[in-house]
Amino acid sequence: QVQLVESGGGLVQAGGSLRLSCAASGRTLTNYAVGWFRQFPGKEREFIARSGAATYYADSVRGRFIISRDNAMNTDYLQMNDLRPEDTAMYVCAASFSARTWRSPTAARASDYDIWGQGTQVTVSS
Repeated sequence: QVQLVESGGGLVQAGGSLRLSCAASGRTLTNYAVGWFRQFPGKEREFIARSGAATYYADSVRGRFIISRDNAMNTDYLQMNDLRPEDTAMYVCAASFSARTWRSPTAARASDYDIWGQGTQVTVSS
């Protein structure tokens, strides 16, 4: 059973940067897709970025956030630059071992993913 463990959240001033980590433990496959979502209070989860056969970013973060992977460590990273107060949210990663999700050009829905982390809070001050 694969589990995801997130870290890297915290408090940062506007214009600053944070790097979030999503580490997979247990049984894994070579090719798996990871999606990053964020959730604002009282709102449903919002897609922000994903890995797979290609990377894809939501318009709200494109050019500021960068996704990467360390295959040897089974860890995905979300580098968050030029953070703004409106980026304040709970950030969560999710994994899919489906070939369809891996090859999808977007896979931006929560239903595209099977395994979820607990989330990490990011707060950006003015």
